[in-house]
Amino acid sequence: MELSVLWFGIAVLAWVLFFVLEGFDFGVGFLGPLLGRTEAERGAAVRTVGPVWDGNEVWLVAAIGVTFAAFPDWYAALLSGLYLPMIALLLLLAVRGVAIEFRGKHDTARWRNRCDAALAASSLLLAGTWGAVLGVLVSGLALSPGGEVHAQGWLGGLGRSLDPLFGPWAVLGGFAGVLLTTVHGATFLALRTTGVLRQRARRLTVATAPALLVVALALFIAAGHAVVVAAAALLGVAAVAAWRRAEALAFAATTLAVAGSVVAVFTAHLQTGAGTGAWVLLRSTLGPSGDVTLGAAAASPAALHLITVAGVVILPGVIAYQAWSYWVFRRRVASGPARRTARPAAVGRAVR
Repeated sequence: MELSVLWFGIAVLAWVLFFVLEGFDFGVGFLGPLLGRTEAERGAAVRTVGPVWDGNEVWLVAAIGVTFAAFPDWYAALLSGLYLPMIALLLLLAVRGVAIEFRGKHDTARWRNRCDAALAASSLLLAGTWGAVLGVLVSGLALSPGGEVHAQGWLGGLGRSLDPLFGPWAVLGGFAGVLLTTVHGATFLALRTTGVLRQRARRLTVATAPALLVVALALFIAAGHAVVVAAAALLGVAAVAAWRRAEALAFAATTLAVAGSVVAVFTAHLQTGAGTGAWVLLRSTLGPSGDVTLGAAAASPAALHLITVAGVVILPGVIAYQAWSYWVFRRRVASGPARRTARPAAVGRAVR
């Protein structure tokens, strides 16, 4: 196997792990205020992701780092064509992180409500924007043969970064991203909480999964990618499993649906250049001459050998550590108010 093909697989794996793990993070972020009717319930929703959210974001760093190191031309085309949306995503991630970490720093209801509002708004915008970006990857960018991104539409020069987000694929991707993170976050909440919050999350999964299934079928009709059909089937499994109170199966189904959807996006154009022997990583809307292909975008063989040595050491350690952290924080979070325990003096008097 060529190292460029190997590292393309690793890059896709890193993006899959980011969207799977941060997908339920985003869903929990904006579902907490929706499903949590009391302070205890909203706090329980935040506590389900509190110990792991920052570890999940490590995969964004890994995905961007691998893309930059192994395929610098692909990285350059993506970042130059979508630099404003990427900046917006980084700012939203910062707002979300501050809202999670600072929520418990001040013990007033107003402070917590403001943090919950910031967390919900940033998580919802992140889900929609990331979905739109994935939609752009399917539709392509206006790339010249030299790799330059051309401005289009009514936004002029600014349109190099914003115009792609107004396309039909981006709009559909943003809508699908919000729905998918809703179902994924709801199954995670149903798996990780108790009481009424668990019940509401399970009911939301049953109610939302059919709508997302319709969107998935529409994407299949438009793109014709077989993986989308599998993702749609998994959403049906998640709805039935949630209805039957099999939360682990429901969460596993939405996890596979997210993973399959991301794989479908990143491999949408690999078959485009099959006749010429070139794998297309990013399609140019200006014509095949501007396509970013696997062979042309890959780094030099020496660079690929170097990062392979580093990857063999680093990536397994990151995966093992994160798996261990999820095992440590595997218990459910109670969604009701904390029970008060008797004071030692009162217990002593009761004994006497």
